[in-house]
Amino acid sequence: MNEKEALRTFGTGENFHAQHYFGFHKAEKNGLAGYVFRVWAPNAEDLHLIGDFTDWSDHPIQMVKNEAGVWEVFTDLPKEGQIYKYLVKRQGGQVVEKMDPFAVYLEDRPGTGALIRTIPEKKWKDGLWLGRRKRLGFFNRPVSIYEVHAGSWNQNEDGSPYTFAQLTKELIPYLVKMNYTHVEFMPLMAHPLGMSWGYQLMGFFALEHSYGSPEEFQDFVEACHLNNIGVIVDWVPGHFTQNDDALAYFDGTATFEYQDHDRAHNYRWGALNFDLGKNQVQSFLISSAKFWIDFYHIDGIRVDAVSNMLYLDYDEGPWQPNQEGGNRNLEGYYFLQRLNTVLKLAHPDVMMIAEESTASTKITGRREEGGLGFDYKWNMGWMNDLLRFYEEDPIYRKYDFNLVTFSFMYLFSENFILPFSHDEVVHGKKSLMHKMWGDRYNQFAGLRNLYTYQMCHPGKKLLFMGSEFGQFLEWKYDQALEWGNLEEEDGLNLKMQTFTSKLNQFYKDHKALWQLDLSYDGLEIIDADNVDQSVLSFIRKDAKGDMLICIFNMVPVERRHFKIGVPLAGIYEEIWNTELEEYGGVWKEHNETVQTQKELWKHYENTLCFTLPALGASIWKIKRRLRK
Repeated sequence: MNEKEALRTFGTGENFHAQHYFGFHKAEKNGLAGYVFRVWAPNAEDLHLIGDFTDWSDHPIQMVKNEAGVWEVFTDLPKEGQIYKYLVKRQGGQVVEKMDPFAVYLEDRPGTGALIRTIPEKKWKDGLWLGRRKRLGFFNRPVSIYEVHAGSWNQNEDGSPYTFAQLTKELIPYLVKMNYTHVEFMPLMAHPLGMSWGYQLMGFFALEHSYGSPEEFQDFVEACHLNNIGVIVDWVPGHFTQNDDALAYFDGTATFEYQDHDRAHNYRWGALNFDLGKNQVQSFLISSAKFWIDFYHIDGIRVDAVSNMLYLDYDEGPWQPNQEGGNRNLEGYYFLQRLNTVLKLAHPDVMMIAEESTASTKITGRREEGGLGFDYKWNMGWMNDLLRFYEEDPIYRKYDFNLVTFSFMYLFSENFILPFSHDEVVHGKKSLMHKMWGDRYNQFAGLRNLYTYQMCHPGKKLLFMGSEFGQFLEWKYDQALEWGNLEEEDGLNLKMQTFTSKLNQFYKDHKALWQLDLSYDGLEIIDADNVDQSVLSFIRKDAKGDMLICIFNMVPVERRHFKIGVPLAGIYEEIWNTELEEYGGVWKEHNETVQTQKELWKHYENTLCFTLPALGASIWKIKRRLRK
């Protein structure tokens, strides 16, 4: 795309590689080799380039504005590795230093200058992975995601976060050991304050410098792919930091944000909302998303805070109805449809995931079918109901059994991911292990039961770091995980880690748990009404009809001679039991194989009888079919 066309399409909202025009680029003019710099600031009164090569504001370089509001200058003064910013005279006369919105490489925090640094084109070695991703997709494949905050998974002795070079050596072998299919990172884009966990961004093209260099993250993604692990990254197109040296009121007017003060300001988060109806903002944001896919080969984008982009009344501040009299943010709605249309056209095999907490708008599914075009939506209702249930004293669980079963009423209204995410283990909510009822033994038993239920329930899976070994303390963004838990005398954390690893492998090994995740063809309820005993049972099936019988005892009472109906006569074997000693339970071995009995049970003509472990989950598979 030539410069004229790049500028035109930026203004129409159709430039999805805007970083190739804006920012800095090597150029030659009148025989001189140098760089051209471009920045969009349509209402600025004046604008200069400053940096190491100008002694900063001592000798600023004048930039010239074109008819589209883009300021440009060519200069041969900068050298590789130097830092630059823009000196903007805002409308009204205020002069401020601004970062480059299209910077790919920023200086160390708290600085916000961009580095003039040419990143060499990588010769990728993950072609086999990308080919397999394109051929197999993800809907009918196992997806078990390990959610990670890159700055606190582990840290150096001085408290600094691991870089991606270190994470390549330590995190990837851990992901392999734990049998995850994907890793998802909380935002990796540049942010001014670690306390925001990365959700208040300033650099939408820049990797957070404290995590290392762009090349190191490219190498990390490649190494993940070579180890059959997909990489998903959180991305925040709804709002951005209001720091004055970043995007906020860039030229003194509403540039990236809404013109209306209340729509521009996100009162709940102390941030600014993007004007999602503005063409140039659409070019900027879609270019950002596409850049992360193209440049880093990532396998999925989780779009944060979708509800904030969809509803005018989602925030705590004042709001005005739209032109139709409703609360829908029409600009946000159509932006999200367009975002997914553009990205899926270019990358149909990249996962688009929405973090969205309402049920008022169809989130997944194609635009033509009334959806926003996302592949998956986090099932926040399922997560909230389930955690409330597992926190409850088992004596009362029979009265709230619908918390476990209600999701079966809307299972396939959307394509869901079942998340136990970072949001559930902070701000006094307690860790997942600490949420569980009872003493330490029963807390781990409850956790094993919970994770098994997550694996058996239709939907893809996500678990936040530390939860896999039952960390007791809440997650802290500025401290490493409590890896010392694995050395506790009773060994329960270590056994919990073993359990999670084997559960992930069990999930991957059984197509019935993932092949028909989007249809009732893959699910059959045996009994969701056994409220008095607080036992739930259902069947998961694969495309060939192979079955897993999944039974969950939600109370700490062992049930001998427990009986359920099954659809096929045969000899059944127990292939999963959460109460085995190796996982921290008390059972030395599985139930013995059981032959079904000819007996009417509900609408089933055969029954299976066995011992159901206290607060345990038991999964059975037919070993040999018998004639009726």
